[in-house]
Amino acid sequence: MKRTIYIGADSAGYLLKEELKAHLAELGYETVDMGTDSTASCHYPEFAEKVCTAVAEKSDERFGILVCGTGIGMSMCANKHRGIRAALCSDTYSARLTRNHNDANVLCMGARVIGSCLAIDILDSFLSADFEGGRHALRVDMMMAIEG
Repeated sequence: MKRTIYIGADSAGYLLKEELKAHLAELGYETVDMGTDSTASCHYPEFAEKVCTAVAEKSDERFGILVCGTGIGMSMCANKHRGIRAALCSDTYSARLTRNHNDANVLCMGARVIGSCLAIDILDSFLSADFEGGRHALRVDMMMAIEG
């Protein structure tokens, strides 16, 4: 079963978001675009909020993708949300391992940091990896307990 992908970006990430959406459609994923819809100046926390709220509702069925200039702002906002384990990735190894070990449910990327070809490779690595459980499940439980 392919998960539904909720995707959002600010103005700096808009063009990359559109490329990622096209790639996800080619792979057969259902995507829900949470904005923005242009390169006009906007505020990234609004889009992180929309995506993370949707993912947190059914995190076992959904992933989120957030794109801004560096990915840093989006990842900081995303990790403020209960139930979200967002990872800022600029390489395929980290994207795969954050799924394997951290059960990450939101992928953040920086459009001004990586190019679209690498972003697609990172996305593919994230989506193709599974959570390994075992000792990692205990660590994820410990991490999530920090939320209170």
